[in-house]
Amino acid sequence: MQGELRFLEEQGVDNLLICKVEAFRKEYPVREEVKDRVVRPSIPFYGKEILEMAVAALLEGSNLLLSGAKATGKNILAENLAWIFGRPVYNISFNVTTDSSSLIGTDTFRNNEVQLRKGSVYRCAEEGGFGILDEINMAKNDAASVLHATLDHRRIIDVPGYEKINLHPSARFIGTMNYGYAGTKELNEALVSRFLVIDMPMLKEETLHRIILHDYPDIKEDALQAFSGLFLDLQVKAQNSEISTKAMDLRGLLAALGAVRVGLAPWQAVQMGVTNKAFDIFEREIVSDMVMTRIPEEWTKEQVF
Repeated sequence: MQGELRFLEEQGVDNLLICKVEAFRKEYPVREEVKDRVVRPSIPFYGKEILEMAVAALLEGSNLLLSGAKATGKNILAENLAWIFGRPVYNISFNVTTDSSSLIGTDTFRNNEVQLRKGSVYRCAEEGGFGILDEINMAKNDAASVLHATLDHRRIIDVPGYEKINLHPSARFIGTMNYGYAGTKELNEALVSRFLVIDMPMLKEETLHRIILHDYPDIKEDALQAFSGLFLDLQVKAQNSEISTKAMDLRGLLAALGAVRVGLAPWQAVQMGVTNKAFDIFEREIVSDMVMTRIPEEWTKEQVF
């Protein structure tokens, strides 16, 4: 059994699901040309129930929509699912400039003839990859129309002027969306109906400890409690709308620990990784006070590692 499937076993995921994932991987081998897109995620996803729901949905042939607040692990889960299923990953980040041509492809002049330069959705459909549709609720109508066709049960994309694209049987799409970000909008019912939806829960202390220990197994117990406690404090404040979610940055917290490991004072590292991400002066003062209650200014690297 591969290491990624053992990871599922360690978390207590149903054995029948694990066996079906193993069969899926054997049935749909990855072409040598795209094996470099099968990427091991830097952070494992912890959460038995969420993993079981997601794996079952993908085995059944459905696409997934992961919704929830910031720092709930949506992208981490998407990357882990692609790794678990052994599929090449195609990341599609939506913004105001993303249109149908950037998803499907555009005409280009090559070898004295007009050819289609394939976009990420086209290549994902061809190779049987997992397409991660990041911030899908920022998609413009033009891009959304491509998604409607791509995610439809018929699994066919019609490109005007070209052959139709039949989605590879192992191709899946995983959308992620945050609430309330600038530029986001409500997804229409027709698009949502093409997904099974998982509402991601907020991080719990045990999960947070496992994530930190994965990257920093040598962290001292007091420091582990302090850094995880700081994040959980920020999470509660953000939930209660006392601060924005800007400072509630798990990547920033982990990067701060990395800076401490190379010799920076913990308080300075947390300033860069957490405090300074709150650009409003009043909010920054609140976050700074929270940091001081958890990370003493006199702490050195030796108190952390």
